[in-house]
Amino acid sequence: MYPTGTPASDFLASYCSVFNSVEGNTTLYAWPSEEKVRRWASQMPEGFRFCAKFPREISQASDLHAALEQAHAFRQLLLPLGRRVTPFWLQLPASVGPSRLSELAAFIDGFVRPLAIEVRHPAFFDKGEGERALNRLLRDRGVERICIDTRALFSCQSRDLAVLHAQSKKPRLPVRPVAFSDFPQLRFVGHPELEANDAFMAPWLDKVAGWIEAGKAPHVYLHTPDNHRAPELAMRFHRLLSERLPGLPALPSLQVAPQLSLLAD
Repeated sequence: MYPTGTPASDFLASYCSVFNSVEGNTTLYAWPSEEKVRRWASQMPEGFRFCAKFPREISQASDLHAALEQAHAFRQLLLPLGRRVTPFWLQLPASVGPSRLSELAAFIDGFVRPLAIEVRHPAFFDKGEGERALNRLLRDRGVERICIDTRALFSCQSRDLAVLHAQSKKPRLPVRPVAFSDFPQLRFVGHPELEANDAFMAPWLDKVAGWIEAGKAPHVYLHTPDNHRAPELAMRFHRLLSERLPGLPALPSLQVAPQLSLLAD
């Protein structure tokens, strides 16, 4: 999405000139340095929102409650970003199921809001007691359950390596279009052909429009298999949403380039 010749150090500022939020995926894989956080703060406008994923040492810890000290250290590290950090994302692996809900509750009760949680254990998607218990826990504490929709990705029959890689990594789970706070969170993982996403996006367009009309501030993050076309897909979603919400502010024009790296050095 960057003009040809844009240095990597300017990628984030260029992204912020078009979009108002980013899914901070890089923090899942590595703790940023203090210098990098200060650089992000200098490039992000005050109204920008950075959804910071807890590092894997926290989200994949064998005891979530015991990981609270690290979680607070992560929050302290991001303090230069101020109010831009919202919410913190706890992306749990499929190994975290109903038997660990007490751990999760202790983590939630020991951490500052806003907080959003992504679950991947099948028992949280079977409409049984495990899922009901999870939903009660999150709803009662005002913690968002991240909505993840990978149907468009898995509808693709391509043998393209990027598609195959994405399909091997992303969860294939039922969709749960819930909102437990004023900041619903949607992750939509799309088809590489933009038009093929429209049928899968249509229910979300209605849902997001309804959330906005109800006074909520949803965060919508759209991916494509290699993310090269993710900015185009985001613009497409926004354009279609504008048809449902005529007063929605327009996004600046998008300049497309062959690579996407939102939080590069």
